[in-house]
Amino acid sequence: MSTFHVSFFSRLHVHCIQLLTLESSSSNVFLFLPPPSPLSGGDSSSTTTGSASPVPNSYDSLEGGSYPESSIPPSADMTKQAPPFGYGYPSMQPAYQQRPSPRTDSSPSHGRYNQTGYQHLSQPFPNMSQLSAALGGLSGVPELEVEALRPVNLLQERNLLPHRPLDAPEPNLNADLKKANCSPDTFRCTLTNIPQTQALLNKARLPLGLLLHPFRDLAQLPVITSSTIVRCRSCRTYINPFVSFLDQRRWKCSLCYRVNDGQVSIRFMQSPMARHCAFQYQTVIKHVYGCCPQLRPPQPAVYLFVLDVSHNAVDAGYLDVFCQTLLENLDKMPGDTRTRVGFITFNSTIHFYNLHESLSQPQMLVVSDIDDIFIPTHDSLLVNLKESRALVRVLLTSLPGMFSQTRETHSALGPALQAAYKLMSSTGGRVSVFQTQLPTLGAGLLQSREDPNQRSSTKGVQHLGPATDFYKKLALDCSGQQIGVDLFLLSSQYSDLASLACVSKYSAGSIFYYPSLHHVHNPAQLDKFQKDLERYLTRKIGFEAVMRIRCTKGLSIHTFHGNFFVRSTDLLSLANVNPDSGFAVQMSIEESMADTSLACFQAALLYTSSKGKRRIRVHTLCLPVVSQLSDVYAGADVQAITCLLANMAIDRSISSSLSDARDALVNAVVDSLSAYKNTVSNLQQSGLIAPAALCLFPLYVLALLKQKALRTGTSTKLDERVFAMCEFKSQPLQQIMRTVHPDLYRLDTISDEGALHLNDCIVPQPHLLHLTAEKLTREGAFLMDCGSVFYLWIGKCCNDMFIRDVLGCPNHASIPPNMTQIPELETPLSERLRALLAWLQDSRTFSSTLHVLKDDASAKTSFFQHLVEDRSESAFSYYEFLLHIQQQMTK
Repeated sequence: MSTFHVSFFSRLHVHCIQLLTLESSSSNVFLFLPPPSPLSGGDSSSTTTGSASPVPNSYDSLEGGSYPESSIPPSADMTKQAPPFGYGYPSMQPAYQQRPSPRTDSSPSHGRYNQTGYQHLSQPFPNMSQLSAALGGLSGVPELEVEALRPVNLLQERNLLPHRPLDAPEPNLNADLKKANCSPDTFRCTLTNIPQTQALLNKARLPLGLLLHPFRDLAQLPVITSSTIVRCRSCRTYINPFVSFLDQRRWKCSLCYRVNDGQVSIRFMQSPMARHCAFQYQTVIKHVYGCCPQLRPPQPAVYLFVLDVSHNAVDAGYLDVFCQTLLENLDKMPGDTRTRVGFITFNSTIHFYNLHESLSQPQMLVVSDIDDIFIPTHDSLLVNLKESRALVRVLLTSLPGMFSQTRETHSALGPALQAAYKLMSSTGGRVSVFQTQLPTLGAGLLQSREDPNQRSSTKGVQHLGPATDFYKKLALDCSGQQIGVDLFLLSSQYSDLASLACVSKYSAGSIFYYPSLHHVHNPAQLDKFQKDLERYLTRKIGFEAVMRIRCTKGLSIHTFHGNFFVRSTDLLSLANVNPDSGFAVQMSIEESMADTSLACFQAALLYTSSKGKRRIRVHTLCLPVVSQLSDVYAGADVQAITCLLANMAIDRSISSSLSDARDALVNAVVDSLSAYKNTVSNLQQSGLIAPAALCLFPLYVLALLKQKALRTGTSTKLDERVFAMCEFKSQPLQQIMRTVHPDLYRLDTISDEGALHLNDCIVPQPHLLHLTAEKLTREGAFLMDCGSVFYLWIGKCCNDMFIRDVLGCPNHASIPPNMTQIPELETPLSERLRALLAWLQDSRTFSSTLHVLKDDASAKTSFFQHLVEDRSESAFSYYEFLLHIQQQMTK
């Protein structure tokens, strides 16, 4: 490979490219946009009735007009402030920050519920007639409402978890509306019964918000192609299953209630619900745009890889895995014949690679002036993958060996990112950055800010925010040119992720972190990196995307959570969108909704597919509006509430302090249970009482306090804490809940009862266990699913037959340390267990590592810290936490 050191100066003239602003909405929907009429335009009419218009010839027009000017909901960066997190509840007592006295018996096999506190509170539950009298005024389905409001004495009840993973609560709607509603896996509200007024919401002391997974992989999604996109002329809502048809031409918007006049396609009129449903459940409407003179053509799929090749990177061994994985998946990357690809490597200098198809081998172009970076050539660094595939393969084959002997220890990450921005500005696309150390040269250089002695929360966790605004400003520049930046941090040393993460957060990118990756010392981590990279390279992708969320008149959005840039009050700019990203929004009630019985929410995501098609995916959620406080509690979604509060707590920990965030989480539990006890439950029953719908709320909050993002203590490294925060802000709900409260199963007693039969394979369905030490026995084997990692814990007295049939070892003592794989043995038990692990793995997008742990002191560090009873990082056990909640409620 020839190498040229470039000494000339060349500036890249960046052309301003009009940003896209499009969207759509419906249950679960995609919209391909049709060829626009040259005469079509925006509607400025303010009359009550208008005609449903075809798509105007402008993305801004398509996305515009979302709210009347008088009711535009400010964004998180605008004027309106979110309600105080924790509702201003008094600060916790200093005792909460202190570690309780140690126990005399810490054996994991001993239960901890046989304390006197449980005995004297034991009282019979009320019968159904007493319960109905105490919870009068229920307006929904009696059976569902009464069960959700059944009072549970948390200090007495020991078995709260269901045997199977918790399902989302069903909204109290008729069967037809339920069928048309959006899947809770895609669109979920913290309250499935929406309060009529803000005053009623305040009484409930529960947060109102949405959790979205808008680009989620959906198999066999139906497609509807239409010549027009039917939208409300006032609020620009897309026609959806919850509009009301007045006749063949007129329909009433489900969000702003305007009556729209215009011929509606017969496909929209076909519905199991007379005059009510616009189109069937989980439809995808696709329209294809023609050439728009004021917009650039749909961009091709463009991928740029920016690779750290310093000594630290070469020693870790990631470069070999990256090159081999990319070679194997070149043909699987999303795109078409226009797909383009490029490579930049960096240490103390920046290396570009000329891959023009006319060359016989790749050429390396080295730019050593990192203080004023420039692009050595503009026409051969991003090349058509189809035309230059042979040169790309040669480069990937030779790249690891080119730097195998390097002794360069510096990292010029900032200049490399500047070069990537200049190279990609004319096209947009995705930049994948692989970094293994703290940036030490050029723009964006960073200094170590971590002091292991200052990790404890007694003085507050420092440096959770960025040290410089360089990476945020660069990300905003990238977002403006439709460039998304994904960051892979592969470092065992402090790398200031709090600063580096900004480049992905504000460009709608993803963040991956492998803190101990090494090809020799940690092959399991390297294997996970390889599998994750394969998923990353081949997963679906959308370019130049925007997303808007609309809601029924009277509701407003005031805070967004996730990786994006807020372009306007309610429009999120997503340079790239991927199927593994989640978003959350906080909402408030601006006006009384007493005149309506239903509230609708609509999320519309516009993007360009990897094949250059303009598409809109629309999701619509419909929920009942209620006037009774009891109904609000009956519709509480405890998992969605926990995830939204986690996002709020992370913001609080950065803007204020970690201790304030932890106090606010505790106060949220205190407030909600106090409000329920004082306003809904009139039963004269002592103890800590919660409605059945919220009985897991204290458990989830305590588990949340033990997460790396929010726990106290000195064992959590700063980068690990920041990454955990990033995960909470950008992961979909299901992944967050696996992290917060892992699933625990006992495996040595599994049977085929209730097993699934999939593809000629039997998948056992063991019951879920509480994350308490009393559920563990030294005679058993237990599997803990923590989302990104599986732990298989083998008790000291576990049956030798199980160990032999599953692990291939004769007994407990012979189990090797650091075992990370289950051998493929031809035994029924081995087949059942491997089938269960494969089934659990299929429910997530990225791979999970497996660690086999023996029952000894070393296992407690990685396994027991996930138990609710763990005391190494947080002050309370579950029982003590409940007592603390009860004490706070009496103040």
